[in-house]
Amino acid sequence: MHEMSVALAVVDQVETAARGRRAPGVRSIHLDVGELAGVVAESLAFCFELACAGTVVEGAELITRTVPGTARCAPCAADWDVGMPPGLLCPRCGTAAVELVSGRELLIREVRWAGPTAAGAPRRQPITEEN
Repeated sequence: MHEMSVALAVVDQVETAARGRRAPGVRSIHLDVGELAGVVAESLAFCFELACAGTVVEGAELITRTVPGTARCAPCAADWDVGMPPGLLCPRCGTAAVELVSGRELLIREVRWAGPTAAGAPRRQPITEEN
């Protein structure tokens, strides 16, 4: 199940960040999921509950936001929602020289920490490369 590997990866990343911040727990995780990423939100929520068991993330709320699939035409610069199944011909000029701009994301957008964190770290903070 693809959603289980996604859930395990999210829990692992948030646990690593929690240890670095000495956070006692996690209140919520906000996740951007592209509509073209092949992830079923209901399955992900179920797998997330299983993946959290016995971790610092246990009891956290998973909040997902669907990111629509969009494309851009190279020749005429038109942008459009590709939909499902994805329509990858430019609706303006008909070319197939298109680039997917969004819709494949799997991104931890924000984590809300439970309780006080060490060294004055904010309770609400996105996880990024710098964090």
